Amino acid sequence: MAMKGDLDGPADMQIDGYVQEPLPPNELIQEFNSDYLKVYYGKLFPYSDIFRWMSYGNDGKHPAHDQSYFCRREFSFTLENDVYLRFQSFKTASEMESAIKEKCPHKIDIGPVYSVDPMKRHSYSQAGNNVFTPVERELIFDIDISEYDDVRYCCSGSDICLDCWPLMAVAIKVIDTALRDDFGFNHILWVYSGRRGVHCWVCDSRARRLSNEQRSSIADYFHIYKGGENSFKKASLTGPVLHPFLARSYTDVLVNSFEKNLLLSQKIFSLPERYQKILDMIPDESIASELQEKWQGDRKSSISEDVRWNQMKNLLQSGKNKTTCRCRVFVGLWKRLCLLIPTQELTWRHVSKHMNHLLKAPFCVHPKTGRVCVPIDPNHCDSFDPTSVPTLTKLLEELNAGSMKSEIEDGMWPESSNFHGRDFRLLGYKVTEYCNYSVCYAFNPI
Repeated sequence: MAMKGDLDGPADMQIDGYVQEPLPPNELIQEFNSDYLKVYYGKLFPYSDIFRWMSYGNDGKHPAHDQSYFCRREFSFTLENDVYLRFQSFKTASEMESAIKEKCPHKIDIGPVYSVDPMKRHSYSQAGNNVFTPVERELIFDIDISEYDDVRYCCSGSDICLDCWPLMAVAIKVIDTALRDDFGFNHILWVYSGRRGVHCWVCDSRARRLSNEQRSSIADYFHIYKGGENSFKKASLTGPVLHPFLARSYTDVLVNSFEKNLLLSQKIFSLPERYQKILDMIPDESIASELQEKWQGDRKSSISEDVRWNQMKNLLQSGKNKTTCRCRVFVGLWKRLCLLIPTQELTWRHVSKHMNHLLKAPFCVHPKTGRVCVPIDPNHCDSFDPTSVPTLTKLLEELNAGSMKSEIEDGMWPESSNFHGRDFRLLGYKVTEYCNYSVCYAFNPI
């Protein structure tokens, strides 16, 4: 099922030897095709870094290393026409490189480390006793922007823009902080999925050895959202006092992002069908009714989003709440409203709970958008722009232009290289040092 063809692609994209005149930019309109992908895998994909990362010190350069470690890792290839190859494994980086260049997968997924080489799993099928079983796997999270559709109004489905990206940025900051401060993990890699979401890889050794039950417990720690578009009171929050995780998230991240970004960009209080979702979350029906009457009675088009937001906050904290307990509940409620909206997709799919799930490899090219799955620095995720990340076409335009040839041969692209207003440098064959984020850091978790 290997895909045939010259790895350097057609003549108009060749880098070595004779190069034809590059196509005008407006003719390179297709963001993804197999010929472009062959060049990408032949020239740019960071095989040695992927190998070093996935080896975790078991690469033959360290004492007491496990020689079988990397070859027990599952890789999965999705080829052209959705041909699906699971349980691929490799002994060395060069063997992995040869297989990827030969098969030119449209997508590469990474699975767990098994007890035996997954390519040889059938040889152990007669032995019984679950000989072929996953024994290690990074703790992973997969967040899609489409699951925020009931609180974003700029886009829907797989579309994403700068108005709804703050939803992803808030989720990154909240989860990253909790993983580090509450669970003590240190080696965490965030990666843009290439289209509509982000992936998180927790790579600490104790994270990789978590059981399914332990993974499920960590996923449940973030589980504060229940229901869908037609469900009300979706936040599973009880008691007058917020859990320290929620209180910290609210104070440090959520209120600022909500009031400065999402409140205006999503126009949550602009229309009855939108603010009704907020009113339905208020447990005291008298307060919800009072706000509804006030807002429906005020038909002035000039009323701003923050006016209604402040009206709701003030009413929830007003002296109408006769008892201290009720006051604390309502003071907490407006915090929870702020908390709920930008982080409602904190309910993880089974991908986080089981070791045998696959997740797309960093530095793949998304076949729908042509965008490279680049790392995201959680400390600068607010400034990340998913619409301007490097694309397969843009990379090949730069290569085909010829101005980069000598720098690539010397192992570095010039700092003047710019993609949509952002620095995008290649150090050796590392595909990205994006948003001032060091790939070396991401690829050295122990």
